[in-house]
Amino acid sequence: MTSSRPRPVRIVLIALLAVAVLVLAGALAVLLPILTHQSAGGSGQEVPQDFVSEVSATGADGRTRTLSAETNDGKPAELDAIAPGESLVVTGTGFDSGIGIYLAICAIPESPEEKPGPCLGGIPEGAETGGAQAETGLSSAWITSDWAWRAFATQSYDDDATGTFTATLTVPPATIDGLDCRVSRCAITTRADHTAARDRVQDLLLPVGFRAA
Repeated sequence: MTSSRPRPVRIVLIALLAVAVLVLAGALAVLLPILTHQSAGGSGQEVPQDFVSEVSATGADGRTRTLSAETNDGKPAELDAIAPGESLVVTGTGFDSGIGIYLAICAIPESPEEKPGPCLGGIPEGAETGGAQAETGLSSAWITSDWAWRAFATQSYDDDATGTFTATLTVPPATIDGLDCRVSRCAITTRADHTAARDRVQDLLLPVGFRAA
């Protein structure tokens, strides 16, 4: 007894099933690391009360991270009086390149166990859904070397082994979406991206103050 289903139809169904399996496998490859990620602990930073152009801290994972800010001409940035539209060249070293980070000016949390935020630049437009890339005028950046997200991020780490990056941020207005950095303490901040959102090991903060209008 032969099948009543035409051979071309069977071929199409098999092809569709194969495509569905591949899509499911790809989705699992992306989602499983997020769902199974274990926090590496805290960054070990004590946020300075004064304005400095560089901070360093050794995290619970044993990595010593450094975050610094300069002007376009390579001088240490004076972060006590930044102004909207100003460019800041932010450099990081010692980060875990296996964990992507968001870079932005954010509210300083009351406790190191809390995620920094909200942020003036938010997260880069398109992060989590794609299309976050931009060349100039960034008020926030998404840095990751993860193969699954690299095409959507602003940039990758400059060197994965040493966890280094350099990004240029354009200072946004001091007030946005209920956050006023002229009233609340804010900082240039790195924090783990959405793939490790509860992990505080990548949190480093450089306090900033906005110039009076």
